[in-house]
Amino acid sequence: MPDEAGAPIAAERHSQGKRRRIIFPPAIGTLGTPAYMKRVELFNELGPDSVLMMGDNPALPPMPEKPTLLDFFRRRFHPRGVNHLLQSANLARKAGLPEKLVLACLVHDIANVALVGSDHGYWGAQLIGPYVEEEVSWAVRYHQALRFFADEAAGYTYPEAYIRYFGADYVPPPYIQAAHREARAHRWYMSARQITIYDVYAFDPNTIVPLEEFTDIIGRHFRQPEEGLGFDGSPVAHMWRSIIWPNNFL
Repeated sequence: MPDEAGAPIAAERHSQGKRRRIIFPPAIGTLGTPAYMKRVELFNELGPDSVLMMGDNPALPPMPEKPTLLDFFRRRFHPRGVNHLLQSANLARKAGLPEKLVLACLVHDIANVALVGSDHGYWGAQLIGPYVEEEVSWAVRYHQALRFFADEAAGYTYPEAYIRYFGADYVPPPYIQAAHREARAHRWYMSARQITIYDVYAFDPNTIVPLEEFTDIIGRHFRQPEEGLGFDGSPVAHMWRSIIWPNNFL
């Protein structure tokens, strides 16, 4: 239901037994919108039969006790984003890229599909950092900047879609320009550039690539923690837990 400003009311309610559980939307998704200020009104709804959301949201598929990367693909990542990632990895595999770069293509947008879009290359690199070769996380981080800069010698032109998304006059901010310069001078430049090459053409809604085709590559190049992602005590475990329980109030 929209509010008087036309923005959706930023709350969903789910029943658990006899009590409603109210989702208090996070600031990161509502700042700059009317929904951000309206969040405080949700506290007026609390009472014996209404509490804030904590724990499993019944609207989401339950996660296993020790979740794997494949579980996140199947149960938390947005289907449209998963299809894009699978297409990207499939194109990279067909082109004969090393398996670790196929994996990089498979996970390059995982922050986008389940966490946050802003600076998604940096968030994604952090998410996978403890579990992949350094080159893979580096490539995921820097693909964010390289997307905005053509390298026709490498086979990458500025995406026409970006003109539609951001306008023909869009100029990347200084930190993105600096990251581009850093990447161009780095020994792993082509690793990150390959992600952009096999990113831009991987949006065909009619192409379906089974996730199972990459099970072996994930097994060889992603160090799945025995305790499960989110529960291994790594510096990024909290990020994976936030994806498991995205609607927790605290």
